[in-house]
Amino acid sequence: MALVGQSGSGKSSVLALILRFYDPTAGKVMIDGKDIKKLKVKSLRKHIGLVQQEPALFATSIFENILYGKEEASEAEVIEAAKHANAHSFISSLPEGYSTKVGERGVQLSGGQKQRVAIARAVLKNPEILLLDEATSALDVESERIVQQALDRLMRNRTTVMVAHRLSTIKNADQISVIQDGKIIEQGTHSSLIENKDGSYFKLVRLQQQQGLEQNH
Repeated sequence: MALVGQSGSGKSSVLALILRFYDPTAGKVMIDGKDIKKLKVKSLRKHIGLVQQEPALFATSIFENILYGKEEASEAEVIEAAKHANAHSFISSLPEGYSTKVGERGVQLSGGQKQRVAIARAVLKNPEILLLDEATSALDVESERIVQQALDRLMRNRTTVMVAHRLSTIKNADQISVIQDGKIIEQGTHSSLIENKDGSYFKLVRLQQQQGLEQNH
């Protein structure tokens, strides 16, 4: 499910509600028919993976950052997760490989590299529910392509709710919800929504295409 809409429409709030960063004042968040308020926060979050625009990496080694997804994992599992996240080759090419400290000056990872470490962590966690919050919006085109490939792999066979701006990310969603002022105003697949020339989705897409053309010139 892709959530689209203008800034401040409430897209990221939906993800925050699923993670129980706060509880709804009205209505319920249900997973498999159960109100998530009845679950322990820790056990709820165990089943959810989150990849954000600005990945939360700790000032430890790359290995430990990935391991955070599943602390009892073996070294082989960590490397396998990195491969899935298109991260293994860049990590291996660093002088200290997986032992490279993320936080030290000088070994600052690029946005796309950080993102792939965060994705490797989510791969290792293997969550039933995956939340993606603008996971590729801060990247250049080449990094986006590599990261998007990793995300496509990660999304297979699990429930994914993604907040996205870029059309390339949204198009393949099974369901798209257009949010405005905290309400869903349109819902459907890309091909069904695009047919409604008066709809908000059509306008959002057209606006994005115009911006894309301007950037290309």
